[in-house]
Amino acid sequence: MATLLHIDSSVLPGEASSSRSVAAAFRKAWEEQHPGGTVIHRDLAADPVPHITAAAWSAGYASPSERTPEQSAAFAARVKLIEELEQADAVLIGAPMHNFSIPSTLKAWLDNVLLPGRTSGEAPSAQGTPTVVVASRGGSYAPGTPREGFEFVQTYLEAVLKDTLGLDLTFIVPELTMAPRNPAMSTLVPLYEASRKRAFEDAATKAEELAKRLAA
Repeated sequence: MATLLHIDSSVLPGEASSSRSVAAAFRKAWEEQHPGGTVIHRDLAADPVPHITAAAWSAGYASPSERTPEQSAAFAARVKLIEELEQADAVLIGAPMHNFSIPSTLKAWLDNVLLPGRTSGEAPSAQGTPTVVVASRGGSYAPGTPREGFEFVQTYLEAVLKDTLGLDLTFIVPELTMAPRNPAMSTLVPLYEASRKRAFEDAATKAEELAKRLAA
């Protein structure tokens, strides 16, 4: 049966988080299509993975017989995360914009799973895995907007997930999520609502499309 690797990284819980809410809608539609499937859920805010250390990093370039006990333990933790990625039939990532970039917890996960010669290089081990990223943001950073040049979430994740890990990447982008909370953005609430509605529709549609693709 199909396995979905679901990564959340928002510091906000449940419905307070747009990325969690939209990702949950995707997951619900996915589980309806795969009632006997498996979901591996990592909540990086509630249970962060270790930031990469010298031992964990250097172990990736040493043969098993040459690793110190510290390197071996650190590398084993990396391997567990890597295997979850490699064994997934699809990946779902909630990636809210924090100060123009991704949460540090998500960066830590990426640093752990990116291993030259295995998950990156000429033949990445998870190459082609369908991956949906819910990239929510408080404002709008779309082409033509005043803050277009501050968009470092999609550009960074494209470089890492698509160009380096070789994943088959798709984005869902709920934007203007601060409009209901910030009086200065009150005129943008209708645009926020339209973006939110579109994001939930995209989540359900993409989950169903992906289910059909994997079943083909």
